Amino acid sequence: MARLGDIMTAAVCSVTAETPVAEVAKTMVRGRFGSVLVTTSDMLIGILTERDVLRAAASGKDLNQSPVSAWMTKDPETVTADIDSDEATQIMLTQGFRHLPVVDGNTILGIVSLRDVLATRIGRAI
Repeated sequence: MARLGDIMTAAVCSVTAETPVAEVAKTMVRGRFGSVLVTTSDMLIGILTERDVLRAAASGKDLNQSPVSAWMTKDPETVTADIDSDEATQIMLTQGFRHLPVVDGNTILGIVSLRDVLATRIGRAI
């Protein structure tokens, strides 16, 4: 079984809660990020995903003015780098999300997606 520390993406995209959703959406498209971590003083306070951006767009609000804090998931579920990919898959499937921040205490180590853990599982089966 793969540990999350071995498969996570360490180079995460992070923004502040005040950043406008439109600006973050552009960053997500440019960087091909499915989610961004929302931080204050390097502390994780939320996560904004593609689904959240779609909800914001569907609201009809001006996303150049609407801050990430209005749409993010506050205090997201997190995991440590030492859990295995099967456990991460179970967490994401039962909780209904596709991105899971990996932390060590208050330090952000990276992020793992459902795609990451499934690719590991498929790679193992081949």
